[in-house]
Amino acid sequence: MRELPTRKPNRLAGYDYSQNGAYFITICAKDREQIFGRITTDGVGANCVRPCVRQSETGNIVLSEIERLNVAYPSVNIDCFVVMPNHVHMIIVIDKNGGINKNDGRTQFAPTISRIIKQWKGAISKQIGFSPWQKSFHDHIIRNEQEYIKIAEYIENNPKRWADDCFYGGEL
Repeated sequence: MRELPTRKPNRLAGYDYSQNGAYFITICAKDREQIFGRITTDGVGANCVRPCVRQSETGNIVLSEIERLNVAYPSVNIDCFVVMPNHVHMIIVIDKNGGINKNDGRTQFAPTISRIIKQWKGAISKQIGFSPWQKSFHDHIIRNEQEYIKIAEYIENNPKRWADDCFYGGEL
């Protein structure tokens, strides 16, 4: 019998993804379809003097759900993010000590990065009526301040480097 290939694990073995820390997350659209918006410099307010993303209706839903993550998970903050035409980058910070009063009568548990992303993707899929997502997501555990700064700068500058991005689909 021919042995099937085994898939490489997506997460770091033995790591507790519910512990306090900063995580760089990348989530892609299925087939890298440019469903979330487009890169433009055509004057979308004062914030678009350099290339920026003009969100589609789906992209606006993605933005809205990013903003709601802290409501759903009081111990979670999204420090920086960008919704690109076919992917999303964000830094998720889990700080179980910094959340607001959680004594609202519900059983509390420490959310894992996988749970946060699964529910976030599900909320967006439910609103738009289908799943626009590639299976899984990429994560990187941010280990120090220098790494955090480098990743935050990468996220901020992602729209102006769109044509050089590995997710670029060929249209500006």
